[in-house]
Amino acid sequence: MSTNYAFPGRRPVLATAVLSASLLLAACGNGPGDAQAKPGGDKGPEAIPVEVEQVARRAIAASYGNTATLEPRAESQVVAKTSGVALEVLVEEGQPVRAGQVLVRLDPDRARLQAAQSAAQVRKLEANFQRAQQLEAQQMVSANDLDQLRYDLENARAVNRLANLELSYSNVLAPISGVIASRDIKPGNFVQINSPIFRIVDTARLEATLNVPEREIAKLRPGQAVDLTVDALPGKRFTGTVDRVAPVVDTGSGTFRVVAGFDGNSDLQAGMFSRLAIRYDQRENALVVPRRALLEDGGEPAVFAVRDGKAARVPLQLGYSDGGWVEVRQGLSEGDAVVVAGKAALREGTAVQVLDEAPAAKAGATDDAKAETAGAGERAAD
Repeated sequence: MSTNYAFPGRRPVLATAVLSASLLLAACGNGPGDAQAKPGGDKGPEAIPVEVEQVARRAIAASYGNTATLEPRAESQVVAKTSGVALEVLVEEGQPVRAGQVLVRLDPDRARLQAAQSAAQVRKLEANFQRAQQLEAQQMVSANDLDQLRYDLENARAVNRLANLELSYSNVLAPISGVIASRDIKPGNFVQINSPIFRIVDTARLEATLNVPEREIAKLRPGQAVDLTVDALPGKRFTGTVDRVAPVVDTGSGTFRVVAGFDGNSDLQAGMFSRLAIRYDQRENALVVPRRALLEDGGEPAVFAVRDGKAARVPLQLGYSDGGWVEVRQGLSEGDAVVVAGKAALREGTAVQVLDEAPAAKAGATDDAKAETAGAGERAAD
């Protein structure tokens, strides 16, 4: 047998609570916020995300840039000065050599015999000349005969010197110090006279020759610093100096020659294609902007600066350009924020959102959420 218990007064209280909740929901649905949620409501312009960098001060150099191929300071084609069979080849490609070092030994037999023959002729004529001098004192030899013997002796001595010189040519010597760049001979080869057999390059000092427009002639001087980079060695930068500046301008091309020198005892090699920048002026505290901030719309130099959350096109008066930086003579102040990424979508007055500020905004939103959660917990506890 079940028993129903009745609690007087409980049902009216429950009904009153449900009705109050219904009225509250209805009131919220008809409020001002509901009108904003309707389609077709008026929304503000959406901000364009951009990246910015600050206008700062730094040292900047004025430079003239060009490209050139590195060349050795000195180069020599080694040729054989006599003919013969190569008995020994004493050096290989890439080997350093010094001036006067023996590179190849040719067969010297023929030259040695000619030198010996001429030396014997000299000794014979020297003896004849000495006897003739004694007879000339006794007036038994005429002055003409003595002069003829003297001439024959001098001629024989010249022939002997020439034979000895030919004998010395059997040793092919290095004319300059440097490195063997190429070798065109092997042991046992027959070498013709004046045929090139080696190429020696002096890599102690490398040079780059630039053909510079005449408008730059007043800026470039010997001794100025030169920065060099090569595609074969990415990330490396080398420093040299201007060695020589031609004092005249070529009338045909309107250019003058500038020769820059670099230490060859580094990773640089002759024949490398190089990019050079000759620094002819330096400013230690210049106001600069990144080069990528400049607008490329064909107009006057300008950037987009962020002011009060909007993009403002700012025309500039530029100065020196150095690598990724450009000097600003007029238009900006130190600390101004200029757009470096996202500028293609901007117009004057466009609302922008700086991406670098997004993490801070997210942190602020997280703190607000935490505070709201804490407040809700306190209200629940109450």
